Amino acid sequence: MMYGYARVSSTDQDFTIQEAALKAAGCSVVRAEKVTGTTTEGRDELRTLLQFLREGDVLVVTRIDRLARSLRDLQNMVHDLKGRGVALKATEQPIDTGTAAGKCFLDMLGVFAEFETNLRRERQMEGIAKAKAAGKYAGKGRPSSIDAAKVREMKTQGLGATEIAKALGIGRASVYRVLEAAP
Repeated sequence: MMYGYARVSSTDQDFTIQEAALKAAGCSVVRAEKVTGTTTEGRDELRTLLQFLREGDVLVVTRIDRLARSLRDLQNMVHDLKGRGVALKATEQPIDTGTAAGKCFLDMLGVFAEFETNLRRERQMEGIAKAKAAGKYAGKGRPSSIDAAKVREMKTQGLGATEIAKALGIGRASVYRVLEAAP
């Protein structure tokens, strides 16, 4: 039996292309999720799929970096799958964990996936350092677009959270956050 796994890193990305490729490759079941690949933590669909696989099954991904971006995580998964008699294949890469050359190629792809993650982290840290030096980085996300003084003023006028939220075009939860943070 062939099972597919699709993953994208952020909620604005779409995995329909991966799902179509996995179904075209013969996967009867495709599990998909939107979560970072830098760790296996919080990847519930992957965990479910890995627990479900049995001897003779094949786990299929479009590319190895969809499975793992950490060489350690990738090697641990491959070792576990091989020990259980499960094969690993990628639709866009010549992966065959049953041969020495295939295992070598898999390890090289894992190294490059981890290298890419580390480079991205370094660029992010450089950007943060540059923004801090320019006095443009507070470390707490973007500036608030909510006029907290207006929220508090409307509350003192006797308006409820729902009315305040509607009047200012914000969510009720935002109103409550402002009111709870009020001095």
